[in-house]
Amino acid sequence: MLVARSVALFAVAALFEIGGAWLVWQGVREHKGWIWIGAGVIALGLYGFVATLQPDGEFGRILAAYGGVFVAGSIAWGVVADGYRPDRYDIIGALICLAGMAVLIYAPRDH
Repeated sequence: MLVARSVALFAVAALFEIGGAWLVWQGVREHKGWIWIGAGVIALGLYGFVATLQPDGEFGRILAAYGGVFVAGSIAWGVVADGYRPDRYDIIGALICLAGMAVLIYAPRDH
């Protein structure tokens, strides 16, 4: 149950962080305005809150592991939102990052 909760929280955090950054990008780079930028800033703040809900209490470990989710999620977001076509190295790199995330968070530890 803890693993499923953790995975779900990582996914929600990715939606808020990547989505927030994308909204800011759209507001500034695509000239969509302050509403988009403001929505992005709010989403980025929610990302920070969601990260605190992870079952593991180690800030450094959670943020380091989330980096792997961020890499893979950013590529997936680009595919869905911007029509980005990842090449095999993008996909291999994302899978390596997710494997690193899994080791950081889900490896058995002697606590």
